[in-house]
Amino acid sequence: MRAAVIEEHGEPLAIEDVSYPEPQPDQVVVETEACGVCRSDWHAWQGDWSWIGAGVPEGQILGHEPAGVVSEVGSDVETLEVGDRVAVPFHLGDGSCPHCREGRANNCETVIPLGLSEYSQGAFAEAFPVREADFNCVKLPETVEYDEMAGLGCRFMTAYHALADRADLRPGDWVAVHGCGGVGLSAIHIANALGAHPIAVDLVDDKLERAAELGARETINVTEVDSAAREVQAITDGGADVSIDALGVAETCTNSVNSLGTRGSHVQVGLTTGEEEGQIELPVDVMTMQEIDFHGSFGMPLVRYEELFKLIAQGTLEPSKIIGDRLSLDDLPETLASMDDYETVGIPVVTEF
Repeated sequence: MRAAVIEEHGEPLAIEDVSYPEPQPDQVVVETEACGVCRSDWHAWQGDWSWIGAGVPEGQILGHEPAGVVSEVGSDVETLEVGDRVAVPFHLGDGSCPHCREGRANNCETVIPLGLSEYSQGAFAEAFPVREADFNCVKLPETVEYDEMAGLGCRFMTAYHALADRADLRPGDWVAVHGCGGVGLSAIHIANALGAHPIAVDLVDDKLERAAELGARETINVTEVDSAAREVQAITDGGADVSIDALGVAETCTNSVNSLGTRGSHVQVGLTTGEEEGQIELPVDVMTMQEIDFHGSFGMPLVRYEELFKLIAQGTLEPSKIIGDRLSLDDLPETLASMDDYETVGIPVVTEF
């Protein structure tokens, strides 16, 4: 089968013929119908995350935002069968640790990130295996299309968990979103749908225009102002209630924290690059005196999928609005490389393998 493989970090992905996966007893094999192209794929391709012991090896098949059809079933799998339409979250839990049992599989003690670990080859391929399939595969409602779910599988659900769960977003809240890539645009759309007032902050006009289409009440181009944080403070008459760093560089993180008003909540979604290596200076005195909360947010508990599906069925959320270009596997190397300069708008999705 065809797959996109890291031959060397930072060099174009290679489209290669590789062996079709054989399921272990606890696994299923899923034939990929769609898979989103995420900035986390770019990080892995660049060779980032060695500073937290999570570097992705050469030889890896990337791709962690998939939806597809079960093609083979391991001998121990009980709830799935060939032909099932499924989505797969990027954080593959073991289903048995205390976090998984408490409904927080995104915090699993032995989490294996799909496509971002040598122990789990990814979905930029015609097919891929899924560990503990009974636990990790989510059956898709007929109303949800494969390409929609490809956006849901990482960035959209991450944004939902960040706002609804970590920040406890409420109607009427002002929400500043710093970085309008796929997860940032998802946050704009979700915040607007949940009755909040999103502000989009970026340096690319095309992304800010898409943010406005998705419900941003205000947009800020950081190249046109002295301080993005002060602009947010002015728009909100004292500071945002919630602010998200959806990119993961020092500037967006500090701008996000400084955008907040008293008792505001910052949510860190973006992972850092080789420049920061996970370390960013913060205005801790201001955070202390204004009782500002700093939350990390990673994926979304599996138990929350049903709520997302209901909101989609109701038309409250429309993940299809976040989709950018639809690609073939052969387009992937160039698209991933274009993320060097933040050129992609929305969520690019591979739909032809």
